[in-house]
Amino acid sequence: MMMEDSQKIVHEIAESTDAPEEVVSQMYTDAVQAYEREARILDYVPLFAARRVRETLRSRTATRR
Repeated sequence: MMMEDSQKIVHEIAESTDAPEEVVSQMYTDAVQAYEREARILDYVPLFAARRVRETLRSRTATRR
């Protein structure tokens, strides 16, 4: 995946969750790396990583309320 695509995904997640882009970027990178270690087909890794980050951030937000 192109770097520009990851930056776009990180920015969108940060905006939609009100989380700092630096935090989202690190979480996304960690999620991508974790999926890549296990995946045989890498096509959907960015999608799954983005979903994991969004869900993690939303659950953190929900528990703070």
